This record gives sequence, C-alpha cells and structure tokens, in this order.
Amino acid sequence: MALPTYDAKRTNMSMFDALLKARADYGKSKEILWDGNDDRKLTYDEIVRAAFALGHALKRFTAKGETVGVMLPSSAGAVIAFFALHAFGRIPAMLNFTAGERALSAAVKLGGIKTILSAKRFIELGKFEDLVEALKTETKIVYLDDVREELTLSDKLTALFGSMMPGLFKARQKATDTGVILFTSGTEGDPKGVVLSHQNILANIEQVRCHIELYQDDIVFNPLPTFHCFGLTVGALLPMMVGVKEILYPSPLHVQIIPKKIRESGATILLATDTFIGHYARQGDQGDLNTVRLAVCGAERVRDETRQLVRKKYNIEILEGYGVTEAAPVIAANQIEANKPGTVGRMLPMMESRLEPVEGIPNAGRLFVKGPNVMAGYLTPGKPGVLQTLPGGWHDTGDVVSIDNKGHIAIKGRVRRFAKIGGEMVSLTVVENCATALWPDNMHAAVSIPDDRKGEQIVLVTDSKEANRSDLHSWAHNHGVPELAVPRKIILVDEVPLLGTGKTNYVAVQKMVDAQIAPKAA
Repeated sequence: MALPTYDAKRTNMSMFDALLKARADYGKSKEILWDGNDDRKLTYDEIVRAAFALGHALKRFTAKGETVGVMLPSSAGAVIAFFALHAFGRIPAMLNFTAGERALSAAVKLGGIKTILSAKRFIELGKFEDLVEALKTETKIVYLDDVREELTLSDKLTALFGSMMPGLFKARQKATDTGVILFTSGTEGDPKGVVLSHQNILANIEQVRCHIELYQDDIVFNPLPTFHCFGLTVGALLPMMVGVKEILYPSPLHVQIIPKKIRESGATILLATDTFIGHYARQGDQGDLNTVRLAVCGAERVRDETRQLVRKKYNIEILEGYGVTEAAPVIAANQIEANKPGTVGRMLPMMESRLEPVEGIPNAGRLFVKGPNVMAGYLTPGKPGVLQTLPGGWHDTGDVVSIDNKGHIAIKGRVRRFAKIGGEMVSLTVVENCATALWPDNMHAAVSIPDDRKGEQIVLVTDSKEANRSDLHSWAHNHGVPELAVPRKIILVDEVPLLGTGKTNYVAVQKMVDAQIAPKAA
C-alpha cells in the first residue's frame, strides 16, 4: 500500500471540527475508543455527545478563551474533557501530575490557570490528595465525577442537539488559534509552557499518517500519559482522526498488566519508550505481544538490548522516532521499509532542518527545525502569559545530530549533555550507553561536575550494584570508546530519578551528585 501524500486541507480546521469530520468519514457508530481501565468502548457519536454535555456544564464556571488545566490519566475521560473544552472555546492545558507540587505550581502560573479538571477516583488511587490541597491555594479543582452527576436538562439537550447540529452549538475556532498548552519536562531546568495551535497538532497527525503505514483494522495501544505530547498527539488524537481504534491505558508503569491487556485486545501497534517496552517484554508471557506488528518508541534512545529482546521473544521490530514537545511532537521516525537501528529515521513530510556547527563535535551539528507542526511559541517564567514567538519560525531543538546521505538522523546528544574534558567534548549519552552495554537491566545517568585540572569530570549514577570503573574501562578500550568517556566516579543508588514520562530526571540526578561529590571535589 502506497503511503498517502500530505494534504494541508486536513490541517486547516479546529481539532473539534476534525473530530466531526472523522465521525462523518468513518461512521457515527464506529467504536473508536476503548478505555483500558474500565473497559468502556465509545463510538464517535458517544464521544461527541459527551463532549457537548460536559462542555456545556463547564461553561458555568469557566469563560470563553480561558485556559483550563486537565489533570487526568490516559483515559476516555481525558479525551472527552479535551474535546469538551474545545467544543465551547476553552483551551486545555495538560498537567503532568507526576511532576510534583513545585513544577505543577509553575505550570499553573505559566498558563494563567484558574480551574483544574480532575477525578476523585484518580486522586485517591494516585495518592495525590496532598498535591490537590496545595493546588487549591492557587486554583479551583473541579471533579468530573461531580459534574456528571449534576448535569442539567439543558446540558443533556445540548448533547442531543449538538450532536445532530454541531454547527449551531460549537464555538467558532480558527486553525491558528491555541489548541493546547503543554509543559516541557524540565529534565535540564525549569519547565516552559509550549503553545500549540490546532493546526500544529493536526499537521503532525497528517505528517505521521503520510510517514508510517496505518490500516483501518489496526488497534493502537497507548499507555503513555496525555500530558506527554507523544501520548496526546500520536496515542490519543491521531488514531481517532484517521479512523483507527485506540486503547488508552492509565499508566505505563503497570508492567505486568499491560502485556495481558495487549493480548486480550489484539492490539497491533504499541506506543512506548525504551524503558517501558523493555519491562513489558520481560514481564509478559510468551505470546502476550504476538498481535503487535509495530512498536513505535520515542522520548529516549532505544537500546540494542531492547531491540534484541523484543525481536527474539515476540518477533517485533521497533521503529524508533524522535520528537520534541515544541514540534507537536514528531520530527522524524523510522519506517518499516527503511528501518535503520541506531538512528531515529528520516524527517517527516513538510519538515525543514538545518545544522549549526558545535565546537569540538565534528560531522554533526545543532539541529534547528521548521514546519507546520512547530509551535506558536513559549510561555516562560520571566513573562507569564506572554507568548514568546520563534524567530523566522525556526525551533532550536538543543540536540546535536548527524544526518547521513539517505536522510537518517542519528542523535549524538543534547548540547548540554556534553562534558568538556581537557579541551575534548565527551558525550554523556555515550557514557550511559557504555554502562547500559555492561549492565543492561539497570538504569544509568551520567552528569558532569567542575574539575580544577581538566575543566570537568564525569560522574555515573547507577542502580547496578555491580557497576565499577575497571569493567567500564575495559569495555571502552575493547570497543574503541575514548578513555575520557570512562567516568571518574560512580555513585550507587537504589533508584535513578525518573520523570513521569519515563525520561531520566537530570535535574534531580545533578542535585544528587552535587550534594555527594561536588563539596568534596572543591
């Protein structure tokens, strides 16, 4: 089957209009969304009706154009809340409930959020009561459980007639209006608000549709959170917009349950990160993932060990991709017919790129991207509420990459993820890769601290009790890795700090190292 060509008309509308178009294209009664937690199965029509009912009820305590926080797990409720806000001209801001009080408070201020939508059961199960109490000092918490119980006759009639005659009820929104606000993970500093238009999201959906082959009988299993752009755009919105069934599961951490859910549902496409798919493959029984024809992984580098594990146990090929929240998020991805391990594949259609030289790093450069999916701009702590636009529409990814003659992109590391030792640039990602090769079942994080003699020194934080410099030095020597990439010090920990997205929390790791070593080194 030939891949479709990019159609800009599919992106020139609001996301709610795109939902209505999908309903018309694929059928009102088509079952499109399955909630992996409570096993609810919803049709397009049921989603549209629920969005109109909830959206009309939310009008009582939100204003048109207001940014409203959404603090919910990956679920039918999160999707309905998302479209309910759009139905009546509100802007959803997806909140990372795993980020902690400080980061959430910063997000609330950045977005000017006065109201947060959540659910009582979710707060209880997640033990977020203290977090909610802290947020109540800045915002109003509205529980969707209560809203549903208190739906008025007017809300229900709006659901009924809105579903039949949506044009008479829904808000008028342009493709260039703000469609969602997300927040960067803050792996290396304070989070920023990322303002994505309706067009940005729909453009990225169209780009992925034209890059990776999808079939109408596919079933996408998405355990990634909707506060993560990959989980929102690719996991929750893309399947719905292209008529492919989706299963939303509330937590990627349920590593023993998810393989069983995949077997039961017959899912054919799995969205994950390297860390999570490795856990699913190890915890799952033989045959649990046999229906999966495609595993698409992003957010972190896919390790060779992970590829070999899922290939040997389940005969699944992993397609590694690359994206950033600022690009809604997918920038590049491998394809079934052009899958090159060690790279993140080729650029999606309509993307432009340029590389700027980085001192000390030959044959690579700092990646800048431009395209219809690249954000409208940032909200920053220094100027909350003020959109910081991109000069010329170019976004600086902060990643150092190389691009081969066939367009495959290899990520060398973040610009900030290099240490300068004796005048040489050393990738901290390479340090982590060396540790992973020796101790593949453990987590490793490398950071740098100042060194009086050589400028900087590398410290490895790991949860492997077997980790030692001698083995690292031998492995590096035998595999042609420069000796400078062998960490000077190793810190053993019970657990390497992670963010809710599964990425390493380098801010926490750096603080840990600074507290233990930097004072002694000084």
